[in-house]
Amino acid sequence: MSVLPAGPYSSPVEPLCRPPLVIATRGASAKAPAGSMEAFRLALRLGATALEADLWRTADGRAVLGGDRRSRSGLRRRTVADVPRSALADVPTPADLHTELGDSFELLLAVRDPEAVDDAVASARAAGDGSAGRLWLAHADLDVLTEWRERFGDVRLVNATRLRDLRHGPERRAAQLAAASVDAVYLHHTDWTGGLTTLFHRFERLAFAWDAQHERIIANLVRMGVDGISGDHVDRLVDGVARPASG
Repeated sequence: MSVLPAGPYSSPVEPLCRPPLVIATRGASAKAPAGSMEAFRLALRLGATALEADLWRTADGRAVLGGDRRSRSGLRRRTVADVPRSALADVPTPADLHTELGDSFELLLAVRDPEAVDDAVASARAAGDGSAGRLWLAHADLDVLTEWRERFGDVRLVNATRLRDLRHGPERRAAQLAAASVDAVYLHHTDWTGGLTTLFHRFERLAFAWDAQHERIIANLVRMGVDGISGDHVDRLVDGVARPASG
């Protein structure tokens, strides 16, 4: 596993996506309840260009954006899949985001229940204005992503994984993603180096980093050429993305 050095890089790597996406994990979750409409709304006000949420499916087949597979009902906790949408009034759906927040942002969904994907894609398509093209579906299983590409030609796909889990190495995975038309790879920020982003860029795959919580780390990721960075602190993400460009 690669570890970021303390200081900036002398030779920045050019990203494919400029400026890099500022991805708010479950909205502005450092300042508002994670996964709430308040958190998503605040994230956009603070400058996020993408919203990230976990995707689950309720008992009545609705896609919801929850941070936990379990939901409290009175004094009991049940899985989201066991309760109807009406029991999760405070949990937004993808359609809620499109309706209330417009279409000026990318939406990255970490798919926890693949059964929820059809509803999420249908919501993006119904929103119009190219929203389906701004929907990113993230999953660890390459076979699942390949099947989604065959079914959903108009959405973006992301392989969310760790460098240690790439059994045949990153170059083999980059080639597999290119062959399957999977748009991006999503690694923990400690996995990335400038050489690794260059490798995935050679295959025209975007490089995303998750769990970046401090400006120094964010700024270094930008200098490595990472194309999208997620974290809980949207203000830090915005400042960190801007810093390398200004100096």
